[in-house]
Amino acid sequence: MTTPTAFDVAVFGEAMMLLVADQPGPLEDCTGFLKRTAGAETNFAIGLARLGFQVGWASRLGTDSMGRYLLRSMQAEGIDCGHVVCDAAQKTGFQFKGRVTDGSDPPVEYHRKGSAASQMTPADIDEAWLRSARHLHATGVFPAISASTLPTAVRSMEIARAAGRTISFDTNLRPTLWPSRDAMVQAINGLAARADWVLPGIEEGEILTGETAPERVAAFYRAQGARLVVVKLGADGAYYDSDVAGTGRVPGFAVEKVVDTVGAGDGFAAGVVSALLEGLSVPEAVRRGAWIGARCVQVIGDTEGLPTRAQLQEAAL
Repeated sequence: MTTPTAFDVAVFGEAMMLLVADQPGPLEDCTGFLKRTAGAETNFAIGLARLGFQVGWASRLGTDSMGRYLLRSMQAEGIDCGHVVCDAAQKTGFQFKGRVTDGSDPPVEYHRKGSAASQMTPADIDEAWLRSARHLHATGVFPAISASTLPTAVRSMEIARAAGRTISFDTNLRPTLWPSRDAMVQAINGLAARADWVLPGIEEGEILTGETAPERVAAFYRAQGARLVVVKLGADGAYYDSDVAGTGRVPGFAVEKVVDTVGAGDGFAAGVVSALLEGLSVPEAVRRGAWIGARCVQVIGDTEGLPTRAQLQEAAL
């Protein structure tokens, strides 16, 4: 008998306060910053919540002003934060992000070492809560932030898999957070092997698999057991390899001006996963992901481009 579910999607991960420069140039020359939220998993969670999904986020925050701001922001998006621990003895992570005018990746500085979220361990997982989710979304960021978050990520995926839930995994490489490139590749590929839907970028796929063609990157993860692999190709859209839809390519959406590339991959993941959970076809899901990713690169923050359900319906996606 299938265990009933109480909500749609569970995510584990670190939220950070984001300070975005209000003008282009080196970060050290900027004097004005805009306050936003950041974090791969929370970007994804916001994307799903705006589309009407019930999302639960598990994490740790400090009780400092940054932690209070992040908790209030997540709650305002309709995300269930009942499994976010606020600890006065720990600090909240934050980051600075610069502005560019040429469409390249903006400079980013992280201040997250020893953060509250990095203290999470497998003991922090509420197994009954996780099993009550219909789906688990994981990324390669949370397991990279400390020695204890990797086993926490592994355990969360094991619990979801044992409960028969679907699992999506966005590789989201952060090489500077890992002790070595080999350690990163081994850990990320081990996590991908536990997922149903794997979402690497083409550059990430080359690092992780040694393959340069999206077809070969997808084949690598399909051989590990993934039911669907979607390889993100930036402006060129994406390539997919699926057990139910075969293989194919979905073109990207034309963008007049790229403002900020950060967060586009999280938006892409939100589009793909939301559509699959709604029962849409793989090509339809990838198309939605590409559309949301294109929206995200046209704004300065990580989440301003994430659409509401009404905006999605207006675009017929």
